[in-house]
Amino acid sequence: MTPSILSAEGLSGIVFLCFLAATVAGAFIAVGAQRLIRSVAGLALSFLGVAGLYYYLGSPFVALMQLLIYVGAVCVTIVFAIMLAENDDGPNPKRKAILKIAGLPASVVLIWALSALACRTDWVKLPQTGDGSLEGVGRALLTTFGMNFELISLVLLVAIVGSLVLARSGRSKS
Repeated sequence: MTPSILSAEGLSGIVFLCFLAATVAGAFIAVGAQRLIRSVAGLALSFLGVAGLYYYLGSPFVALMQLLIYVGAVCVTIVFAIMLAENDDGPNPKRKAILKIAGLPASVVLIWALSALACRTDWVKLPQTGDGSLEGVGRALLTTFGMNFELISLVLLVAIVGSLVLARSGRSKS
């Protein structure tokens, strides 16, 4: 039996497809935009879609962290770096075409490798670590998922350093 589009399952499927479309569209905008600020906007849209997928999959805390860390911190840091950098003429169009041609096979190989790895991995369901309360989430972050918490900090540090390098390299030497 196929669920109706107006049923709960049908509407849930539409919401999932909207989040998926936002993620993919944002990724394409981020990769294909001519201006750097539009790429950042596409990246933010893709992150928003991923946050929606997390929420859809029943993990509102991870969705909130996705919004705070990636949209709120990483994208804003990159925007500040773009604002601090001076405009230049952009990359050489011939070099850009070579990068696009080289990037396509690399992307296909990466997608194939990740798909093969995902299919061969024995996925283990994590044990339930708390009741979902704020105290339980905080305790789990500092005990069970302490390494993940530290890796998030590392991602933020890399984003800040990368933005500083982008801002520094955008300025002329004079």
